[in-house]
This record gives sequence, C-alpha cells and structure tokens, in this order.
Amino acid sequence: MQRSSGTDATPRTTAAGVSARLEPALLLVTGAALAGGGLALLLGADGLADLLWALGTVAAVVPAFGWVLAALRRGHAGVDLIAVLALGGTLAVGEYLAGSLIALMLATGRTLEAAARRRASHDLRALLEHAPRSARRRTAAGVATVPLDEVAVGDLLVVGPGEVVPVDGTVEGAAAVLDESVLTGEPLHVERAGGEAVRSGVVNAGGAFAVRATATARDSTYAGIVRLARQAGAESAPVVRLADRFAAWFLPLTLVVAGAAGLAAGSAVRAVAVLVVATPCPLLLAAPVAIVSGLSRASRMGVVIRDGAALETLGHARTLLLDKTGTLTRGRPRVLEVAAAPGLTPAEVLRLAASVDQYSPHVLAQAIVAAAGDRGLRLSAPSDVTEEPGRGAAGLVDGRRVGVGRADTTGERPRWAAAVENRALLDGAAVAWLTVDGSPAGAVLLRDPLRQDAPRTVRHLRASGIRRLLMLTGDRAAPAEEVAAVLGLDGVRAELEPAQKVAAVRAERERAVTVMVGDGVNDAPALAAADVGVAMGARGSTASSEAAGIVLTTDRVDRLGDAVALAVRARRIAVQSALGGMLMSLAAMAAAAAGALPPAAGALLQEGIDVAVILNALRALRADRTARAALTPDAEALIHRFAAEHDDLRDVLDAVRDAADALSGPPGPRALAAVEEAHRLLTERLLPHEYAEEHRLYPALAPALGGPEATSTMSRAHAEIERLSRRVATHLDLARAHGGLEPSQLDDLRASLYGLNTVLRLHFAQEEESYFSLAP
Repeated sequence: MQRSSGTDATPRTTAAGVSARLEPALLLVTGAALAGGGLALLLGADGLADLLWALGTVAAVVPAFGWVLAALRRGHAGVDLIAVLALGGTLAVGEYLAGSLIALMLATGRTLEAAARRRASHDLRALLEHAPRSARRRTAAGVATVPLDEVAVGDLLVVGPGEVVPVDGTVEGAAAVLDESVLTGEPLHVERAGGEAVRSGVVNAGGAFAVRATATARDSTYAGIVRLARQAGAESAPVVRLADRFAAWFLPLTLVVAGAAGLAAGSAVRAVAVLVVATPCPLLLAAPVAIVSGLSRASRMGVVIRDGAALETLGHARTLLLDKTGTLTRGRPRVLEVAAAPGLTPAEVLRLAASVDQYSPHVLAQAIVAAAGDRGLRLSAPSDVTEEPGRGAAGLVDGRRVGVGRADTTGERPRWAAAVENRALLDGAAVAWLTVDGSPAGAVLLRDPLRQDAPRTVRHLRASGIRRLLMLTGDRAAPAEEVAAVLGLDGVRAELEPAQKVAAVRAERERAVTVMVGDGVNDAPALAAADVGVAMGARGSTASSEAAGIVLTTDRVDRLGDAVALAVRARRIAVQSALGGMLMSLAAMAAAAAGALPPAAGALLQEGIDVAVILNALRALRADRTARAALTPDAEALIHRFAAEHDDLRDVLDAVRDAADALSGPPGPRALAAVEEAHRLLTERLLPHEYAEEHRLYPALAPALGGPEATSTMSRAHAEIERLSRRVATHLDLARAHGGLEPSQLDDLRASLYGLNTVLRLHFAQEEESYFSLAP
C-alpha cells in the first residue's frame, strides 16, 4: 500500500502542476485571440480576424476535449461537453467569432474554478515533527540513546524534562508530571504515580522519570494517531462540482433541442446557434465566482478555507461536532474563586499565592499570577523559592514561609477547607492550596472557562441550518456535560480516545453531511475523517490545521458561526446565479431554435447573460449585514473598558459570597464585619460600574443591537442588583441600631446576599456572552 501510494504521488503532483499552468495560459491565449481578431476587423483585415478567432477556438477545443474525456472516465459527462460541441460546431460552420467568445468564456470559468479548488497540503507534518526519533534506554552499562525502532517491550527508558514520551509504558519509581494536552486537549498537567500507564506523545512537564516500555513504537498510541489521520484523510471523497449537478438535466435537454432545431430547419447553423446560446457559461462561471468571492470574504474575517469544495460542503452541512478544550473553552485555566481562612481576605490569599508563583512555569501558577495582575494586586518578591514537580512551590514572602500547590491530606481538614473541596468537586475545578508558616490559609479554585462567544456561536450555527450539535471530548464527563448544558448542545461523548472520535465522526457522516471542529493534535484524525474539518488555528496545534479544510486564524470561536453563515450564503448565491443564468439561456435557446438568433448574435447575448450572472455571484463578496452587529469605535472602546472592569470586580463577587457564608455561623462581629466589607465594595466599586454601563455602554450598543429594547433585560438586572444592595444596606442600618445582627435578620440577609451573588454572576456572564464578545 505505501509503495503504491508513493508511486502515484508523483503523477498526481505533476498533473496538478500542469493544470495550474494550463488554465491561466489558456485564458491569456483566448483573450489575446479575441482581442487581436477584433483589432484586425477594425483595420479591415477580415481574413486575419477569422484566422485569429479560429486559432483561439482551436486553442480551447484541445484541452476542453481532454477535460471531457477525463470526466467520462470518472463516469459522468460534465458541462464542458456542451462547450466542446459548441466550439466544434462553430469551427464546422465557420462562425469563428462565436467560437472565440465561447473559448474565452470557457477559459475564464476553468481559471476561476481552479482558483476556488486549489488545495493546500494535508500531510500532517506537525504530527510527524512531534513524534520522537530516538529514546534513552537504561541498561546495566548505563544510559544510551538508541533509534526508536530498536525499543522493545520491557526496556527501561529515561524521559528528561520537556521530552516527549517515546512509547507507551508504565512509570517506574518517582511520579511523573505530564502535559497530556497533545492527546487529550486538556491544558492541566497530570501526575502519574509509579506503576501508572503513560502514553507516547505526552510531554514530561516535571523532573526526569523512568518508564518501562509496554509497546513498541509502531504499536504505541502516537503512531496510531498518525495512521488514523492518514487513513481518515484518504477516505474523504472529493465533492462533485456544483455545475455538474445542474448539467445532469441541462446537458441532455440542450442536445435534444439543438438536434431538433437543426433537423427541422435542415441547417447545421441552426443547431450550432442553439449550442452557442446553450453553452453553460452561467454554470461555468456562477459557482466559481460565488465560491471564490466567498473564499475572499472569509479570509478577511480570519477564516482560511482551503478550497471551494470545503466551502460548498460547509454550506450544506447539517451536523457539527465540537471538541471542548480550546474550542468551546479557552484552553487555559483561569481563577474561578478565591477562598480564605478566617482572619485573611481572598485578595491577600491571591496576592501571597501569586507572589510565590510568579517565577513558576506551571500552567496553574501562570493563571494565578495573571488573576492577581488583573485585580491590581501588588506582589512581593519571594526568596528561597523551591518547586517540587507535582507538589507545588514554596518560598519566603514578607518574612513568612508560603506554599502553593497540593494539599497535605494527612491532617484534619478545617471546615472552610472542606467547603472548598466540595465547591471544587461541584464546579469541576482544580485547587491550589495556600499555606502560611505550615498552616492552611486559603485556596485558589481554577477552571478552564467557557469562551464568551461560544453561546452566541451555537445560536448562530442553528440559525444557519445546523440541526445537530454534539461535543466529542477526551475530558471527563462531568465538566463536559456542564458545558453542553450551558450551550444547549444535543449530546456529549466524553473520555474519548482519538480512535473513538474518528468512529463517532464516521457514524455521524452516515446520517448527514458532518463538520468536525477541534484544535489539538488528538483532533487531527477526526478532522480528516469529517466531510470538512475546522481547526482553531490561532492557538491550536499545527497538526489540526494541516488536517482541516478550514482554519480559524483568530482565537474566536464565533468565527465558526460566521464561516457557516458565509458558506450557506455563498452556496445560495451560486445556485441562484446558476439557475437564473440557465433560465435566461433556455429562453435564448428557444429563440435560436426558431431562427431568431444567429450564432454570433447568440454568443454576444450569452456574454450579456454571463455579465448578469457574474455581477449577481459577486454579491458573495459583500458582508451579510444581518450576520453581525456593526459597532462604532466608541462602542468597541467602551466594551473593552467594561470587560476589564469585570475582571477587576471578581473580588467583589467573592466578598458577597463570603459574607453570605459567614452568616451560616453565629451572628457575631466577624459576620457583621464581612457584610459591612461586602457592602462597602458594592457601594464604592460595583454600583458605580453598573450605573456607568446603564448610562454609557447600553446607549452606545443600542443602535447596533436594534434599539434600546435589546438591552432592556440587562437594565432590569441592574435594577435588581441595586434593589438587593439597598436591602443589604437596610439590614446593616438595623444592625447598627441594635448593636449587632439580630437572629431574625439572618435568614433574609443571607438570602439577599446569596441572591445578589447569583444575580451578579449571571448578569456578568450574560453581558460577556451577549455584548463583550461582539468586540474583536
């Protein structure tokens, strides 16, 4: 099989290169022949004009005949057959001007179509580049580097920091900290203890460790991914030309009408006249022009569509499969919440944790430092910093020994820590625990958040005709199902290996035209197996981009919705242009069959039809004004300002939640102080933010969203936030009057604070998804 594939590659490549040079050359020759003949006619050299036009016609007949033969060998007669008959007929009856016009139209259509179908390489170079070529094998004589093919089952291998695990195996001795995102797409590092299985292709994110080979390189996970991608890509059949589908009925109708007209008039010229006006230039031009226009429009939106076939397929897809991590979520963990032990504030917990972590390369550490920066916290310079892979970092901060990382599970857990563990379990979050001088002091909860533009993208996809939306992910079922529930997807398949993803894609392809969207190396086989694959190319792997027919070059999933809408529109315009042009051609055929149109006049009329078809097809270049709200520069600036304020106000939401939690115990001074601090933050920071949104942001967005009614539900949320804040203020006034919180206040105050926290988090999410995601 491999030898046969390699042998066939060269002829295919050569043929593609010849085709790429032939069609532009043919366009140049036929254009020059038509123009030269016209100039000769003006100069009175009628014979020279006919000669030039005849040469232009002959120049088109030869390759067109080859295209027809190639189509017949594939089992279908395309629209080029009518063009060949018309060209031959004009030469036979001496209508050289008509032949030259047809030759130019044919060359133009073929050149446009070639531009629409030009494909980039799908050879998955990144998969091969990532694959290791050698391994370090440990024997009694020491450690030696050997070719990967020489690794046998049972060999003990050494994997250094940053190196790729060469074969499947089990960890020997010390635990391994691994970056498995190349296989699962998950950004969080995982720890594999001694005896646990590890898969080839994952990256050592910690210190050096040993692995006992349980499979050869050929039989390991990563080699299987490469083979799957190649096999799946080979199965993807080319899309039949849109023009040829229409030609299935237009071609026999043309031949019948031309033959009948010629026999009835007893003149071959009458038959040629019918063939000339029936030359399917609307078919040859409409689809390529609309598709090329769609490709051009897509590139300006940050969507690279490799060829016209991918755009056409996307335009009539009905099932869309999505990876989770990096596609529907950001692909990077983000601080979800900060919990503090009694006596500390969440801001101080985050500041201490970020101070220790600011020099760590760990993905969670980077998220903690970024969150501290977003909240404007001033970090201290740590000293005596140590980091243990899989455990965390520790150092001296402001004279105290501070540690961040995994918790010590040997001692008794305080009540607040147990609550943090429960919350992490419910939210599917990772926890970085903070200790100060050996005592638990707080925790930072982190999670890979949903992309702000994901909900609107799903709505846009359904509006564009996608009937079935499924998630395929290697992640755990619980977080995957939560994301699917928020987005309203039709189903979830979690904890999938790459081979299982490919099987799921194949199953969906049996039901409908299917699109797969992903960003990781583990998604490459599934992308290649789909009718068309879409890769998140801005931060995704090169392998997924190579395997996909469409690449989103900006880190925004809403471009997926734009791409589908654009493809649907471009395909609709292509069909409208083709059908409209054919209806006009049918009317011209009737006139030619009746003798009202000689061949030359028919060719000129056909040119007019072509102009109309091309102008209509070029509408695909224009933006669909209903697809996306058009923001003014001032509105975009305001969105960026308030989005940054949302990040800065996260600690206010945490303070409201902490104040409500504090009321679960006795209503003492600590609980009252927590409520007072929450109210201070609400009054000084959050309510002015909401007021500014109401009076500056919403009016700026209203014209783009269709009027002030579009923001009315958000305005109602502002009113509810202010009402609950006043309710909390009234409780504080009562507490001051009575010298403390009364037991009768607790239930309503706690409900008000929890309700305020819920409304705020929902309101923030709605604004970020509906408004903030509109800005680039």
